[in-house]
Amino acid sequence: MKKAPFLGSGVAIVTPMNQDGSVNYEMLGRLIDFQIENGTDAIIACGTTGESATLSHEEHCGVLEYSIKKVNHRVPVIAGTGSNDTAYAIELALEAKRYGADAQLSVTPYYNKTSQAGLIQHFTRIADATDLPIILYNVPSRTGCCIQPATYLELSKHPNIVAIKEANGDISAIAQTAALCGDNLHIYSGNDDQTLPILSLGGKGIISVIANICPALMHNICQSFFDGDIAKSRALSLEYLDLMNAMFIDVNPIPVKEAVNLIGFESGECRLPLVAMSDANREKVVSIMKKHGLI
Repeated sequence: MKKAPFLGSGVAIVTPMNQDGSVNYEMLGRLIDFQIENGTDAIIACGTTGESATLSHEEHCGVLEYSIKKVNHRVPVIAGTGSNDTAYAIELALEAKRYGADAQLSVTPYYNKTSQAGLIQHFTRIADATDLPIILYNVPSRTGCCIQPATYLELSKHPNIVAIKEANGDISAIAQTAALCGDNLHIYSGNDDQTLPILSLGGKGIISVIANICPALMHNICQSFFDGDIAKSRALSLEYLDLMNAMFIDVNPIPVKEAVNLIGFESGECRLPLVAMSDANREKVVSIMKKHGLI
């Protein structure tokens, strides 16, 4: 059995920005402390929610290095290292390893839209280049590329490919992957609202957006399930379903970054081409957050 990088709720942490658009490392440090103090089981830096797509190479590496040092082994740190360029993904993976990351999160190549054979070669080349454990990230709504269960089976044979973040929304396909790969490929939900179904298939947790504002909630959904209290896990999942959905009322991470601002962590705006929510959508987010006592 391969070792899971973490159990429970890992936060796909936002990248705070100053008014001039630069990375706000002081606020990032405060957010990391807030997460760990409130039960988050892992920090995922420079993922989709961390706006990795608009970070320069220097900023990307800077956020990874700072996050790893700030966490200081309190919880695992998973470094976002994915790219549509295999060589660059390897470069980022080697940097993350040098900084001391516990694992890497590697998204499928986007825009290129490679074949299943191309996916196997891409991820195998990365896995051969470093012993830093890899969590594959499947999010076809963003990348135009979807890893098939049979491809997961082939990739699971590599000792450094240990897990997947599955955000394809297709529970049947995820079940097929679980049946094919077993303990050779751990599964994390990539969608907050599918945490419980994926846990029921043997999943190890969630890489969460909503955990940015509700770290204890997502930890408790997972921990209750692990403790055998399925009813509590289900009740929490359903109680907060409206808030989970609200975080996707616009393109991620626009709503969650605004929500982080609303709970008192001034993290600025998203970088272009992402723009602020409409007033109507912001009012909906505010209303739901008030309903749950977050503001």
